[in-house]
Amino acid sequence: MSNLGVLYGLGVGPGDPELITVKAFRILKESPVIAYPRKKKGAKSYALAITELYVNTEEKTMIGLTFPMTRDREALEMQWNKTVDSVWEHIQQGKNVAFVTEGDPMIYSTFIHLMRLMKERHPEVGIISIPGISSINASASRLGIPMADGDEQIAIVPATEDYDTMRHAIESHDCIVFIKVAKVIDLMIRVLSDLGLVDKAAVLTKVTSSEEEIWRNILELKGRELEYLTLMVVRK
Repeated sequence: MSNLGVLYGLGVGPGDPELITVKAFRILKESPVIAYPRKKKGAKSYALAITELYVNTEEKTMIGLTFPMTRDREALEMQWNKTVDSVWEHIQQGKNVAFVTEGDPMIYSTFIHLMRLMKERHPEVGIISIPGISSINASASRLGIPMADGDEQIAIVPATEDYDTMRHAIESHDCIVFIKVAKVIDLMIRVLSDLGLVDKAAVLTKVTSSEEEIWRNILELKGRELEYLTLMVVRK
């Protein structure tokens, strides 16, 4: 069915509005419908804040898609089905939908699940991912630390409360980026202390944005509550 719209996963970068690609900018301008992720409560969508600087949202159909922070399978499934339905409604009218996401749409992004479900339920829909600069790339530049050189190995690891797994990740790679580190910062400090690598780590929150914070002495973070968008770079 060639009269269907296209679903774009559009990476708008890590926070600095200038870190959006020329291609993402063009597709934002051309797409009549812009979808953005939001939590029910709390701050405005990070991705939307960047998008609003580049398009007049009054000239677009804006769809705020809610992604509840819950582990309740039934509630999640219901919400995800609603999300797919609201995007499909526009696609079947022949309208392109640009789903904006912070960072890159193919790295730990809400777009991944939307893409999977759309493929399952409406396999005829064209889906295109437009890469964006991720917080991982941005962190390397902000710290002035090369992530990998020559034959070195780099890992991207979601931080968990599993001490042994976290320790093994550090021991097995030259550079490790731990995402979602906020909730386990004390454990991560303990692992690094045990390995004698506290001085090889840095922590960044909302990298490149106007709210960016960087800690090069991670011991300052013991017992601290950190923002969800926080990562740690360990470069041995």
